[in-house]
Parts: sequence; C-alpha cells; structure tokens
Amino acid sequence: MTAIEDEIEAVFANAGARGFVHAREVGVPGGPEVGVGADDPVVLASVFKIPVAIAFAREVAAGRLDETERTRVTARYRIGGIGTAGCADDVEMSWRDLAHFMLTMSDNAATDLVYHRVGQDAVDKVLTDLGLTRTRLIGCCEDLFASVVADLGATPDDDLEAILAAAGEEQLWKLAVLDPERTTASTPREITELLDAIWTDRAGDPAACERVRTIMAQQIWPHRISSGFPAGVEIAAKTGTLPAVRNEAGVVTYEDGRRYAVAVFTRADSLADRQPAVDSALGEAARLAVEHLRAQTVTQ
Repeated sequence: MTAIEDEIEAVFANAGARGFVHAREVGVPGGPEVGVGADDPVVLASVFKIPVAIAFAREVAAGRLDETERTRVTARYRIGGIGTAGCADDVEMSWRDLAHFMLTMSDNAATDLVYHRVGQDAVDKVLTDLGLTRTRLIGCCEDLFASVVADLGATPDDDLEAILAAAGEEQLWKLAVLDPERTTASTPREITELLDAIWTDRAGDPAACERVRTIMAQQIWPHRISSGFPAGVEIAAKTGTLPAVRNEAGVVTYEDGRRYAVAVFTRADSLADRQPAVDSALGEAARLAVEHLRAQTVTQ
C-alpha cells in the first residue's frame, strides 16, 4: 500500500465503511492513477444509469429515437419516490426530459422508461464497444426492486417500503442487490474508463457524449464527491444508493481545464438510511485522489 492509499482507506475506516476508488486524468492514457480496490467488483446501484444514458444518447444521435416524442409514466413505474417515480398521477414527458430526470435526480421511473425504450442490447453494446468486460447490468430499477421483493419472500403486489421496513438486518445483508456477484456491478477502474470515454468522445458520436456530459453536470446532489472540492471546481457525476451502499462516479474539472475521472464506491458497516459520515468520506477520498494526481503530474 502506498501512502495515498493508506490515507484514503483511513478516511473510509473512520466513517465506518470500506471504500473502493479509482481516479485518473481524463485523456491521458497510461498516465498516473490512484486506486484502492480499483479492480474489486462493486455494486453499481444507480451509477448504472450512466451507460443507460449513453445508450439513449446514441439512439438519438443515430436518428433512431426522437427525443421530443412524448410518453407516459404510469403507476407501473411509481416506485422509488424521486421525480416522476413519486408522482401521484400519470405524467407525460418527452424522452429528453426523462433522460434529464434520470441523471440529475436519479428518477427511477424515468430510468426504466428510457431503458425499456432503448433496450438491454443497446446498453450492452455500449459496454462491449468500450471493452468493459467486468461491467454487467441485470435489467433496470424495476428488476432490482423485483430481486429485493423475491429475496424477502414477498410478492410483486406488496409495498416495497413496507417490506423493507419489516425485514430484519440479517435478511437485508443477504439481499442479492448488495452482492456484486449477483447484481448489476462493475469495478472502479472500468467506471473511470467509461467516464474517460464519454469525456473524450469515444463512447459514441460526439453529440451523444456531449449530451450526457451536459446532463451529468446538472446533478442536484452535492453531498458526496462535490463536498470534497471548493467552489470553482466543476463536478459532473452520478450517485448510487442502496442499503449500506453509497457511491458516486464522475468527472472533476479544475479552472486550469484539467479533468479527472473519479469513481468511489462504499459499503458501510451499518444499514442506517442516513450516513452523513460515509457521504462526506466519498468527497474526501475523491479530493485526496485528485490532489495526489495533480501534485504527481506537476513534479514530473
């Protein structure tokens, strides 16, 4: 272990979690990197929405999907409580607005509609084209929720929040969605490769990549990676959250124009709904990794 790796591990340990990190400068193949468990499998949670967004943007750029066409968010998708998923009534929106909600506020209903529109094959092609052999998506949010329901011995008609509230800790720790071998997963290194590809227009048509970069820069959650950086440093990222899982992956851009892809995944020791120490640790770990890269490059 290097000194920076020890320092990052200590940040997570002090927060009551284990962390997995990879950071690299965008557009610098083979350049310096910082990694803590960078090749370990990790649960993606909502970070999986990044490749879904690229698949969507590719379809738009290719003319196979009219982003202004409108569709309806029905009760089928009303689970998760954020954005259209929390609406009491059906909502009609354009595909581009649903994609916006998917990345900026992590709207699960919007995600599933977009996912079903572009299809699993289109999402898998993003991963294949970029050589992300250790990144695997097992469906969308609807499928992840169904996995939880099945693991807890409930039925699809049961209320998910009530099911989770009634479950014991032992049951929750055994959920497939918390096991990277049984759910949507990747590695920190592959996620920074995905980000680098988006920021260097390798993930698709330049217009498609620009679309995803623009939306990610408008994410509304400032409590994880963003908490580690001062004003003037731009953050474009996507969070991911499940019981005991707090993640975020994105690109940090400094005023000098240099950009850094950072992927931070955590597994907390607790199943508590609110874990501000872990949230803050993501920002601190990201800052330490990026500052190490910047100092390393300056002294070379």
